[in-house]
Amino acid sequence: MRIAIIGAGCSGLTAIKHLVEAGLHDIVCYDKNDQIGGNWVYSTTPGRSSISRATHIISSKPMSQFSDFPMPDDYPDYPSHQQILAYFQAYTRHFQLEQYIRFNVAVLRVEKIAQERWRLFLDDGTHAEFDYLLIANGHHTKPRHPGWKDRFAGTYLHAHEFKTNQGLDDKRVLVVGAGNSGCDCAVESSRDAARVDISLRTPQYIIPKLVMGKPTDTFAASIQWIPQSIRNRLQKISLRIQIGRYRDYQLPEPKFAPTQAHPTINSVIFDRIRHGKIHPRPAIQDVSDHTVRFIDGASAQYDVIIAATGYSINFPFFDTDFINWENASHVPLYLRIFHPGHPSLFFVGLIQPQGCIWTLAELQARLIGQFLSGRIQLPSNWREQADAEGAFWARHFIARPRHSIEVQYHPYRRQLLRMLQGKSVG
Repeated sequence: MRIAIIGAGCSGLTAIKHLVEAGLHDIVCYDKNDQIGGNWVYSTTPGRSSISRATHIISSKPMSQFSDFPMPDDYPDYPSHQQILAYFQAYTRHFQLEQYIRFNVAVLRVEKIAQERWRLFLDDGTHAEFDYLLIANGHHTKPRHPGWKDRFAGTYLHAHEFKTNQGLDDKRVLVVGAGNSGCDCAVESSRDAARVDISLRTPQYIIPKLVMGKPTDTFAASIQWIPQSIRNRLQKISLRIQIGRYRDYQLPEPKFAPTQAHPTINSVIFDRIRHGKIHPRPAIQDVSDHTVRFIDGASAQYDVIIAATGYSINFPFFDTDFINWENASHVPLYLRIFHPGHPSLFFVGLIQPQGCIWTLAELQARLIGQFLSGRIQLPSNWREQADAEGAFWARHFIARPRHSIEVQYHPYRRQLLRMLQGKSVG
């Protein structure tokens, strides 16, 4: 069987590794860039999806390393983007994955052909046909912009374009959104800007990176044996002890459980707020010229707006009438992998976990390898379960566009492990 993979980021790399491990060798992985790593390759090229200069991971080293390839002992609890890229490069060398990758080749279009096969049209003018197709192109490539974007007369950029704080000296900056990208942009901007405000449309759990001296995700993993309702109360108590009340920072208090929304993991923003370097603001009502009006009636002038307003799920190589989940409330895939209408199509890394994505992508890749090599089978009703599963996850989170592919790390991991052990997952 011939297998194509689109994308040589963390998900594509582990997909190659586990397909080969399952005895499948006729594999071609296409990547439009000149090296592995996806958005972990720092770049200031306009339009290039990459992390910013100051990025460190928000999941800890113990919870972010592949199961059979530990990170170096001298890595800190939260490695930098340079260290993470070096780790992926070492992983690629160790398992000799590069032989399966074609760099500098973009997949322009994909069409389904007879017998559940796939034809890929490439930007070098050629095309190729495959029996199976794995999508690992990531979901942080197409920014979602606010409706007032073009009404702002100053400098507007999406967090996708924010790479450094250079050029912000003496500027009045507004960051829109308090997710992980928004808080990072606010913190970095506040080092040089004259003033930085951050606008929150809804309450947000902002959680320090350490709990009782341990990385937050490591601590959370250690208490998984406790019932969820009790864990929710413990998490709230822990946050109260560590940071006090959110309103102490002029931030809105969440009225929902910590696991019902994607958390922001950031310790520095509390310090910057209390030092007067970052000023929380409510949601935006309107924008005109350089003036932003907020829903509390206040207004302010800004030179720069950084919109950390998320991303749309995007498959530029599929026709929009084939697969289009840009505005979907949930994604109907069995185990977040298998498409009920296209049994030869698989998705790796199309998840937003409350934890590290690539350790879950590793399990997804193992599962695909075991399935294609005939070692495991899907349940007879897996197609029916696909939509039900998407709705199941949607019920666990607040209805927001960012939660359309959200999963809770440990329950989802247990689902994948049960399937790998040959147990039915429903």
